[in-house]
Amino acid sequence: MKSITVEQLNQWKKENKSFQLIDIREIYEIEAANLGGKHIPMDEVLSRTNEIVKNIPVILHCNSGRRSDAVVYALEHKYGFNNLYSLEGGISAWIEKIDHSIRK
Repeated sequence: MKSITVEQLNQWKKENKSFQLIDIREIYEIEAANLGGKHIPMDEVLSRTNEIVKNIPVILHCNSGRRSDAVVYALEHKYGFNNLYSLEGGISAWIEKIDHSIRK
């Protein structure tokens, strides 16, 4: 399973690299703080795989990285995705290391 650090994601954003960002947290978590990615709740991801692009990198994130690790693993093993990354530390790491203005 591949992962990406918040520093790498920040660099990709600065470089305008093509990627899809998917937030797998619950709606109440997104309302509190978000990075602007597509929202597909964790319990819906496996039934909404048609919304995940296959020709560019896809970064999945949650609050800490644990849920996104599990979802990336499941998508790779059940559906053969090979372009997925889990955001290490999730939005918590993003807030801590990149953007302190986002409230948790």
